[in-house]
Amino acid sequence: MLVDDDPKIRSMLTKYFEAEGFRVSAAENGVQLRQNALNAIDLILLDIGLPGEDGLTLARDIRTVSQTARLGDVIVGTNLEADDAVDVIRPARNDNDVSKAYHQNGALLVPSFAVERTQELLADFNALMDAGELLRCPIIIDSPLASRATEIFKRHARSLSNGNLLMNALRSRTVRFTESAEQSKAVDLISGFHIVIAASGMCEAGRIRHRLKNWLWRDEGTVLLVGFQAQGTLGRILQDGARTVKIQGEEIVVRAAIRSIEAHSGHADATELVDWVAARKPIRSGLFLVHGEPVAIDGLKDRLSAAIPAATMITPSLDSGYRLTKTGAVEVLRAAPPPRLSAEQVGHRDWHNDYQSVVLDLEEKLRQAADQKGRAVILRKVRRALQEEAS
Repeated sequence: MLVDDDPKIRSMLTKYFEAEGFRVSAAENGVQLRQNALNAIDLILLDIGLPGEDGLTLARDIRTVSQTARLGDVIVGTNLEADDAVDVIRPARNDNDVSKAYHQNGALLVPSFAVERTQELLADFNALMDAGELLRCPIIIDSPLASRATEIFKRHARSLSNGNLLMNALRSRTVRFTESAEQSKAVDLISGFHIVIAASGMCEAGRIRHRLKNWLWRDEGTVLLVGFQAQGTLGRILQDGARTVKIQGEEIVVRAAIRSIEAHSGHADATELVDWVAARKPIRSGLFLVHGEPVAIDGLKDRLSAAIPAATMITPSLDSGYRLTKTGAVEVLRAAPPPRLSAEQVGHRDWHNDYQSVVLDLEEKLRQAADQKGRAVILRKVRRALQEEAS
């Protein structure tokens, strides 16, 4: 059963799953879903952004009904992004990932943006604890910016969808906020299982790097990545299965479990972006597309071409410049210096990444060697390979 308010997405997913041999029914919202013979359904695919009743709330309600509680999975997916990749669909109920992370002396680290995503995670984690689906444990918000943002969310909770869930979490005795550096450092001294939500979302900066440095090398730790991880970021490196990483100049062996869910995206989906642009027509001077990886930007351009002329869209590259005029944007051509990276290299691994991977692999081999003689043999082989390449 597919539940999505967008007819194009319902049609696309129906064709995809029917081609895979599934029998598919579709509904526009939760009302239509409940009108179906739920006992004949094996799997429900829900859009998280259903109008009126969001997918997470609907999924939780379905779990309380005896005839649907038997379902092995209720999947809540986001609207598909610009490249229409069906494989972005992920289980949005994160209680399974959190339950797997539980260890008596462990920690669940959640890198998160300070505004909106942190508050959603806090509300969801506490709701799972209230429902008995997750053991009650401390939840630490280790971000001064997130603390200040949460105060604003608190003041406007009545205007928010599911604002009551956030207020319930803020009233919980197990939810704590850190402010000073000393309070943040003290988080590493907590005994027993606990959850830490800290910025930044891609692990590039902020207090999460200190928490990662303290937990990545431990089997008892789990890192839960809850949003998109861009190429080249520490979050993406961990997501791609790196065995070792460097944080603050120190090499850290990755023994912690690395898990990912994509149900907490705080960004507009492709259909929302197209609608937003279309509502602002006519766009006479130009539209810059600057946020996203090349495949996603190209897909968004294709979608937007139905709303605005393709010539109006501009995709600048690294170090390019434009002069904005009344008639449009004019690229500023500069003879020197050349761009730091070509357009094809931006956002992708280069020889620097490969070099660091080789260095880390070599260090790992040397560490595993039985003795000094074994390490000397490894280094001799590397030196011989370099000499052969030079000749």
